[in-house]
Amino acid sequence: MTYKGMFDEIDLSYKFRKLKKRIKELNNSLSIALEVNDKYQRENEKLKEDLARAKEDHQYDNLVHQKELESLRKK
Repeated sequence: MTYKGMFDEIDLSYKFRKLKKRIKELNNSLSIALEVNDKYQRENEKLKEDLARAKEDHQYDNLVHQKELESLRKK
């Protein structure tokens, strides 16, 4: 093997290690991003449920108040 061949092999080995390290970093970043996304998705669903309950409560309150007003007008 020539000196050039040895240096090419060392260079490829270095690049390979560097790429493996970068892949590991990217996988770690992806895992963190997926966890954060999952957390926000669950929180978003809870907020949607809370909003739906609040709307139902508001509709019920409006109906009760409307009936109260109607009964007061009849008097």
